[in-house]
Amino acid sequence: MSRAISVRPQSNEYADFYAGYISKVPGNDALTFLQQQLDSVASWIGSIDETSGDYRYEPGKWTVKEVLGHIIDGERVFAYRALVFSRGDRTALPGFDQEPWAQHANYANLTMRDIAAEFDAVRRATILLFRHLDPEAWSRQGTANSKEITVRAIAFIIAGHTQHHLDILRTRYRI
Repeated sequence: MSRAISVRPQSNEYADFYAGYISKVPGNDALTFLQQQLDSVASWIGSIDETSGDYRYEPGKWTVKEVLGHIIDGERVFAYRALVFSRGDRTALPGFDQEPWAQHANYANLTMRDIAAEFDAVRRATILLFRHLDPEAWSRQGTANSKEITVRAIAFIIAGHTQHHLDILRTRYRI
């Protein structure tokens, strides 16, 4: 593992909006936290009762399955950004509007086991992407959603975004 991942991103490496996600990652090693989440989250998702997957704590809020799908889709988007910027490509990337993504995703028709398997596959791919970066790649940056961001910050954001939504599932959804 490169030394660069063992450094928390500085506030000038990401938009202020992401500070809350980054704060959810303990310590300086996002890659280890991503691995810990992999080891616990996929099995936790697979243990959720099928009827609970369709639960929403309030009208108009996403179902449990939709929240989990959002975690997976968000990770795919952020990992793509990390891939692009780590390769030195400075092409500005768009943001993504989570509402139509959730509306047009098929997570409602998947089983909890299918969602757990998808999370597992996506997270494994994310970890391998980060694990195989050269040390200089971690500090490369690009523009996504009109904001500058580094690859290092993206690793922390992926882990923190997942944790943020897991916390919501545990507190508001009581899962």
